[in-house]
Amino acid sequence: MKGVFDVPAELEPLQAWVFAGLEATTDQIDAALASDIPAVATLCKHVERFRGKMLRPTLVLLAGSAAGAPHDVPASSDLVKIAAVVELVHMATLVHDDVLDEADARRGGQTINHQRGNETAVILGDYLIAAAYHLCSTLPSQEPSRIIGRVSMELCAGELLQLENRDNLSLDEATYFEILEGKTAALVGACCLLGGMVAGATPEQVAGLDRYGRRVGSAFQVQDDVLDLTGDEAVVGKTLGRDLKKGKITLPLIHHLGALDAPSRGQALGALEAVSESGGDDDSHSGAIVTALAETDSIASATTTAQRLVDEAKNALAPLGASPARQTLGLLADAVLTRDR
Repeated sequence: MKGVFDVPAELEPLQAWVFAGLEATTDQIDAALASDIPAVATLCKHVERFRGKMLRPTLVLLAGSAAGAPHDVPASSDLVKIAAVVELVHMATLVHDDVLDEADARRGGQTINHQRGNETAVILGDYLIAAAYHLCSTLPSQEPSRIIGRVSMELCAGELLQLENRDNLSLDEATYFEILEGKTAALVGACCLLGGMVAGATPEQVAGLDRYGRRVGSAFQVQDDVLDLTGDEAVVGKTLGRDLKKGKITLPLIHHLGALDAPSRGQALGALEAVSESGGDDDSHSGAIVTALAETDSIASATTTAQRLVDEAKNALAPLGASPARQTLGLLADAVLTRDR
């Protein structure tokens, strides 16, 4: 998809259909967030930039297409509504995440919490999630609302588990992936599951799409963790090094600490504690940690894990017949590994 990866010529008709669906999704989001209160309207206008590439609505549309949604007519209103719902939920999580991370920048602009304070940001995030539920309630079936409710609980549980383990320098890989499954993978899986369900996918196909989405979401987050350590802030478009500063131990660091002998591990733990205690004001320790990760091949190890997850995601599409949408879902999974933002 444009802005994510270049599609071959034979996929351009599908791309045009998806782009039209995304335009309709944008209109649906704007309608859902419309307010006669100027202060609310201004804040909602500001978070428009948080939409970015609209990956999650794109997944809804592609999953719907892979399940048989026709391309000779616009995407159905139900498919567009689901696409808008998942993006509204995602936007809400971004606003709340910026509060928790005390982030100053996102998408190259100021975060709501930096611009207006935490109180405003928290309530705006609540407003976005309420808008998502309100829109979801207009669908003819209650099942999407139940799924969105369950996934929202997973999102919150993942965040709470991460908060419980903040500054836990002994975090193991199993707990890391449990956090990741809740915080990121669950919603991405729901995008694919719901897109397929609305388009009439079989139960086996719906399960495959859910697995695909969860694996892609996990790979996406692993890559995000790598970029937080090695990316270019001007390219990524958000504050980097937040995980280190907030005492979050991610996959590269788990691998790094596990690869060290006892004395070296003690030194590494001291450096991590120093970064967390300084709140990121002292970059010398952060720089030393990033340099040390290369010595244990920890960035490469995390990237290898992301590749495994991408392979599992593509294998999960087996219940779906060959189609331009299935091919595009495979290309999108591969693009997770090459993204730089």
